[in-house]
Amino acid sequence: MLKAKDIMTKNVIAANPETTIEELARTLIEHKISGAPVVDEDGNLYGIVTENDLISQNKRFHIPTVVRLFDAFIMLESPGKLEKEMKKMAAVTVDEICSKDVITVTEDTSIEDIATIMAEKKAYLIPVIDGKKIIGIIGKMDIIKGMSK
Repeated sequence: MLKAKDIMTKNVIAANPETTIEELARTLIEHKISGAPVVDEDGNLYGIVTENDLISQNKRFHIPTVVRLFDAFIMLESPGKLEKEMKKMAAVTVDEICSKDVITVTEDTSIEDIATIMAEKKAYLIPVIDGKKIIGIIGKMDIIKGMSK
């Protein structure tokens, strides 16, 4: 049975929280990758940023629906969601757009478990960690390559 250590990419391209959005975009293009883990100054996992985070930064701003009921105006979306969306769209650094709730696996996680996580959690870039340190990363193509072994 294949495990994470058998299919992971060991040469991990990472960003740090202070990396600018432009630098990140150039890195993704240059290395032909769909995202990168974000590490702090000690090399510990801080978050993950993907091309979807960059794309969502450039989407149209959705004006929330407001309903008038008697003399009151009621916003149908939570103000917190609106504020989060505005912050992401105005982001300058990776810290402002990366996801800090990262799904990770260890090197002994089976390929079946990783595929299940990807399918059910819609997490298509998964860091492989040892403690808080990244030792590899697994993307969709790594799973497909593993299936052909």
